[in-house]
Parts: sequence; structure tokens; C-alpha cells
Amino acid sequence: MRFNLTLPSAIILAALSLFCSAQTKDMSNDTGKVATKSAWLTLTAEQKNQVMQFAEPYKDYMRHAKSAALSAAELIRLGHAAGFVDFSTPSQVKPGARLILNNRGRAVLFAVIGSNPIETGSRMVAAHQDSPHINLKARPVVNAPGSIALLKTIPYGGIKRYQWANLPMALVGRIDTVDGRPIDVNIGFAPGDPVFVIADAAPHSDRLLRTRTYTEVFSGEEMNPVVGSIPGADSSVADQVMATLRQRFNIRDEDLVAAELELVPATQPADVGIDGGLVGSWGQDDKLSAYSATRSLFDLKGTPRETALAYIVNFEEVGSPNDTGAGSEFLDSAFTALIDAQAKPATALALRNAMARAEVLSADTNDGVNPIFPQNSENSNSAVVGYGVAIKRYGAGFDPNSEFTARVLHILDANHIAWQTQTPKVDVGGGGTIGGFLSMRNMEVLDVGIPLLSMHSTYEMSSKVDLWCYYRFMLAFYSTE
Repeated sequence: MRFNLTLPSAIILAALSLFCSAQTKDMSNDTGKVATKSAWLTLTAEQKNQVMQFAEPYKDYMRHAKSAALSAAELIRLGHAAGFVDFSTPSQVKPGARLILNNRGRAVLFAVIGSNPIETGSRMVAAHQDSPHINLKARPVVNAPGSIALLKTIPYGGIKRYQWANLPMALVGRIDTVDGRPIDVNIGFAPGDPVFVIADAAPHSDRLLRTRTYTEVFSGEEMNPVVGSIPGADSSVADQVMATLRQRFNIRDEDLVAAELELVPATQPADVGIDGGLVGSWGQDDKLSAYSATRSLFDLKGTPRETALAYIVNFEEVGSPNDTGAGSEFLDSAFTALIDAQAKPATALALRNAMARAEVLSADTNDGVNPIFPQNSENSNSAVVGYGVAIKRYGAGFDPNSEFTARVLHILDANHIAWQTQTPKVDVGGGGTIGGFLSMRNMEVLDVGIPLLSMHSTYEMSSKVDLWCYYRFMLAFYSTE
């Protein structure tokens, strides 16, 4: 079908073209962002100081949050310091109450009870606190050629396995014994601690390996770090390692079957760049969102009209299964408990009404335009580090209705918060969040994030100004009536 342009129509289209051209910022890597500029350029001197200072407690949280369980423990500690109390009885649920609903120490719901019943509506920011790492197998210690003992492992989440070779790693987690003793394990972060390293092949002797492809430098069964090298007079290196573990932790060999142990990079957060504008750390996907969601809730003043919630879950990197993942019914039980405390009895219809009237930000970091590989991104809809909050648009039924998206954009604009859009390049990129598990409960859900460099690597980078914008966005979302 052909359309003939009238003169007014042509003038309008020409004006729109000029407007879009004026709003596009060219950068050295030939990418641009429509209707945005670096958030750093919008800051006053005082605001820039606030940005730099805000990153310091975030880095401190990251020093503690070396697993989902350690993250949950640190967030609960911070919640208690902010006046939140553990939920134990329905009488606690009253306007202004600041409550913690703990799910097995691996997932947690923080709530500030609003003046209106939760059945009439709520505001929730949901994020996950697990990050790609390496798990230990149930019987992990084995002998290997060269008089070395290795740890047998299972990679967790989407990682490039070669990045984990030659990397100092720490062992964190817990062992639960048959006689009922929980034992915390944290080896590799304290001064003088040993670390664990996957040994790569030397260039002098790796000819047989050189035909391996980019993603197959290491197979899953080769991701085995060194755990020991000293044999006993009448025992192997593996036997000596197990003897050391038995003595250090007072365990039996079989207790490792009931252990949750994981290997993570033995590095700590640091500023990246001479200007200190970036934070570098393993695990920012998605501990960054977990921290922002809870920190903004902790800083919420007074009693909101609608109950404000931060829902922090586990296992997102492997599809959100298990009883502490977003696919569990813990959130339904928590909503039911809060509804029941406000207006007994909590009926199935009341729960469905509460879910349907909940507005949710599914917060998860996303891939940023890479300065070395900009061709991996599409230049008009890819998020740029330092350009603020990313509103994710996926298409194919994953986006919320337009009226909810518009309400969120209004919050950003009304509070002068820098934002941009994020859509992966078609047939090149992708990813998932916990948003689908929440929208299936009939909640209104919009996916948001901020961009990272080196996402899913052993040392991710985020912009401090994006972190600050993200926090302010969530605080405004909780507060806006």
C-alpha cells in the first residue's frame, strides 16, 4: 500500500528526523544512545561526591557476600541495623512495620507495611543474589597425575570456563554434619589463607590442545583446582587432604555429601580506572541489584501508602528452581501471612487480588556495550556504562503492558534519574531474569537493570553513577503514590 505525504506530514517527519538526530550522541566506538547522555555530565559537584561515597558501603557488602547464603546474612544484618525485625507473629503487621521474612537463609523478603492493606496493592523490587561460580561434587577430593590432589567440581551458571583457570579461588559455604553441627567454611580471603587454582597447560607443551574452540578451552570435567601436593609416608596426597579436612573441621568424609561448598574468585572489590568511576568485583550479577533493592528499602522514610517489598532470591543463574528460587511458593506464603495478619482469613481470592495489584521491578544487571567488541551490541538500544538505569524491552510477550511501563518512566523523569533502554542484538544476545516467575502470578512486572562490563566473568565492572541512579530509582518507586 502506498501513502502520499501531504506537506504538513512531510514537515512533521522532517522535524522528527531532526529531533532524533539532535538527541543521538556519537561516541568513539560508533555507538549512540537516543535521548540520553552520560549521567556523569548531569551531576553537580555535590552529587558527584554523593555518587563516590555511595559506592563505599556497596563495596563493603560485596566483600561479605561471597555466596547466596552469605549475601542473605549480610543483607539481614544491614536490615536489622536499619530497624527491621524478624517476622514471627501476625501482631507485628501494622502500618510502618519493618519486617524480615527469611526463607532458609538463602532467600529473604523485606517489607515496610503500608497504610493501605496489601490486598489493594504493593510495590516490590525483586532480584537474585546468586552469581556464577564453581560447586564441589559430593566426593570432591581425588588423586591426579604429578603427585597432586584435585577438587572435583560442577560449574554453576553461564561461565566462560577458561576465565577460571590460573585464578586464585577461595572455598566458601557450609558443612552440616549428621550429628547436627553446622560448620561455616571460608578459606582463601583471610591473610595467610591458602587459595585453590586450576592449572592451565604451558605454551611449551600445549600443541595437542590448540585446536580447541573459544568456549571449549576447558571441559566441565577439567575444572578441577589443586587442593594439595604433599603425600604421606604411607598414604596418597588425596588421603592427606582428607585427613587435614577431618582434623580442621571435625568431620567425617561422608559429611561432605551434605555440604554446600563453592569456589569463588579470591579477589576483593576495587575501583577501576584512574578516575575511580567503576567498581570491579566478582558477583555483581546480581548482588548489585540485591544490594540496591534492599538499601533503597532500608532508606525509605515513614509509612508508604502501599506496602514496599524487596524480594531477594537464589538460583536464578540455573533457572530459579528449588525452594529458595523465584519459582518456589515462598512468596505466595509470605503474601498470605501478611494478608491474614491484616484481615483474617486470608482467602485464595485475597491472595490473587494482592498479586494482581502488585507492581514489580524485576531488577537484574545486563550486558553493557563493550569498548573492545562494540559489534556485539545494536547501537540504538544497547545500554552504555555510565548512562543510567536500563529499561529492558525484549518483545515476544516478555514486556509488560504499556501503561505500566509509562508509569515507571514517569517516576524516572519526575525524579530526574538518568535512564536508557536495553534490547539485545537480534540473533546475537539474550538472557533471562526472575521476572517471568512473577508475571505468571499475574503481577505487573517490568525488567530493569544497569549495564556491566565483563558480565559473568570473574571480575565484572559497574559504573558508580549507574549504581547511584539505580538506588534512587528504586527509592522513588517505593515512595511514589
